[in-house]
Amino acid sequence: MLKVKDLAIKFYNQEDRIWLETVHKVSFNLERGKVLGIVGESGSGKSVTSFSIMRLHDSKNTQIDGEINLDNIDLLNLSDQEIRKYRGNKIAMIFQEPMTSLNPVFTCGEQVREAIMLHQQVDKQTAKVQTIALFNEVQLPRPENIFENYPHQLSGGQKQRVMIAMALSCNPELLIADEPTTALDVTVQKTILELLSRLKTERNMAMIFISHDLGLMSEIADELLVMYKGDIVEQGTAKQLFENPQHPYTKGLLACRPSPKRLLKKLPTVADFLNEDKDIGLQHLLAKNAFTQEEVDLRRAKLYSKEPILKVQDLCTWYPIKKGLFGKTHDFVKAVDHVSFEVFPGETLGLVGESGCGKTTLGRSILRLVEPTSGQLLFEGNDITHIGKKELRHLRRDIQIIFQDPYSSLNPKITVGQSIMEPLIVHSIYANDVERKAHVIELLEKVNLSADHFNRYPHEFSGGQRQRIVIARALALKPKFIICDESVSALDVSVQAQVLNLLRDLQEEFGLTYIFISHDLSVVKHISDRMIIMNKGKIEEKGYPEEIYQNPKAAYTQKLIAAIPGNF
Repeated sequence: MLKVKDLAIKFYNQEDRIWLETVHKVSFNLERGKVLGIVGESGSGKSVTSFSIMRLHDSKNTQIDGEINLDNIDLLNLSDQEIRKYRGNKIAMIFQEPMTSLNPVFTCGEQVREAIMLHQQVDKQTAKVQTIALFNEVQLPRPENIFENYPHQLSGGQKQRVMIAMALSCNPELLIADEPTTALDVTVQKTILELLSRLKTERNMAMIFISHDLGLMSEIADELLVMYKGDIVEQGTAKQLFENPQHPYTKGLLACRPSPKRLLKKLPTVADFLNEDKDIGLQHLLAKNAFTQEEVDLRRAKLYSKEPILKVQDLCTWYPIKKGLFGKTHDFVKAVDHVSFEVFPGETLGLVGESGCGKTTLGRSILRLVEPTSGQLLFEGNDITHIGKKELRHLRRDIQIIFQDPYSSLNPKITVGQSIMEPLIVHSIYANDVERKAHVIELLEKVNLSADHFNRYPHEFSGGQRQRIVIARALALKPKFIICDESVSALDVSVQAQVLNLLRDLQEEFGLTYIFISHDLSVVKHISDRMIIMNKGKIEEKGYPEEIYQNPKAAYTQKLIAAIPGNF
């Protein structure tokens, strides 16, 4: 159905006035009713390749050579007007971030209805009936209500379903899904994958599924292409690539994803495989990095012989639901509901659950960024539940947070060096800016960045580098306790492995204590000494990671474990 032959893509660099080739003579075929997975890190060329199939690149600054044949029609030879007939009707695309792909000023129903009216030439009422039918097909709850809802009123998984409905609205023969589950909860991710598989079978569509996660690909793809720096380095069935990977890059992608079945001191990275002169065995590397049970027991005996650094007792954070003319409180959203636990010095306590379970609110309540409704917070034996602003500011030197999105938590108008130096100025640490700058450069080097990065702005860095900058800023005040809030959820698996290794190295060097918040149980299991599973504001269960994974008591925990992609 689709034949791509010797596809080469070049972009014009305005600054240097040269053409840069980002995809080098890529070839592949796709049959009707099959799923082709394209996997690789950010910058590997996978999204650029898929965009060229729909001819979405700016024609002035892009040069595309080769052939892209859909049912024996070369899409690269069509005019701009002719290719529009193929977009939506023959080929549709689900983009990575549904919030930026949906217009915030129109309802979800209006946006899907507009696509149907544009491509199928039907009246408004017919298009509305078709839209609601599509919402039913993608299993959205209360489709009539969703039709009237705006994007911000829906969860991430629901927004992604609206995008899938829009992509399916004109019965495409080929569906391109570009990272459609990135940063979604593992359970939501599983339902989206199941939905796409079912729709593909029912409609006999071909699908190109793009991701950086090989584990995820094992759930949906028939055939896999592994891309690295614009080249296809390996291809074959999902089974072949998992059981017998040939290229060092493929081995690296498989190894760096935390597996709930292994307990490693350090995650292997792609660089471990690419930098080796000789072929390194995956199993050998994993065995070399594995914890022994004796090492685990010694660490636990040492950790839990101390007094807790933090005690959370019967904590509640409730939000009032006000109704009526005078705003009378009708009910409460119980984001955190009677939660109690302890954290010990030097420990990593994992906090895991789906979006909306209360884990982020709990983290922010501990920091008093959100004021708790009731309960008690004891830090190093001192009650911090109701302390004033002055004492709270002083406390913030000891307790820091790494936010989920590093780009939105860095000021785009100031350099990263100034961002890291800012808390040092606020807390009057060091005598002058010369000493502060020296400390900031030391911190940058500590998180594997360089002194040159001091004067650069956030937009000049990759996602993984920005996450390192935010970690450096959290370390600036030499804290004792850091809350990591979904700090690796949107990163490539290889970059995620580097950041997780970095956090563990810093913990050992500075004696840090972490609360590590994530929706990904395999990541939390890898980095945590103990785990807490949260659901609907309450603790479902807590204990050692391997005990929870091997013998989950709560049905909710069992569901989270079952949703881990490529559970190998």
